[in-house]
Amino acid sequence: MAEEEIKATTAAETTQSKAPKSTAGTKAKRIVNSGAVHIQSTFNNTIISVTDKTGGVLSASSAGANGFRGSKKGTAFAAGVAAEKALETAKKNHALNSVDVYVSGIGLGRDAAIRAISTVGIKIDSIVDVTPIAHGGVRPKGERKP
Repeated sequence: MAEEEIKATTAAETTQSKAPKSTAGTKAKRIVNSGAVHIQSTFNNTIISVTDKTGGVLSASSAGANGFRGSKKGTAFAAGVAAEKALETAKKNHALNSVDVYVSGIGLGRDAAIRAISTVGIKIDSIVDVTPIAHGGVRPKGERKP
């Protein structure tokens, strides 16, 4: 009878050990003191991405993600709201305190997004304009004209 109890307890232990283990857990939050803010500003929308120095995205936001629709997405106010939201998230979750700013595009939200960075309380180390500029391009297809 004692042998039956031992077999029963070992069988119960083996079924418990075969249960799938939960591997889904929360990711550990990285502490990033300095990073980069990439602002892509078009006439239709403004997208803000906050990254670390290697390019890993810490947080991102856009005017459309903050409830602005249609032509309101391209306004300076919408860009400021998007920048504040992205930077507050990065500051709260990753202790971000200084950034380099990279601005791309010709939209209305360029200046407003940069102003919003300073209102959040993050130090701006440098501002770089990385808007692509056409400079001749490739030779057009077809026969040369006389």
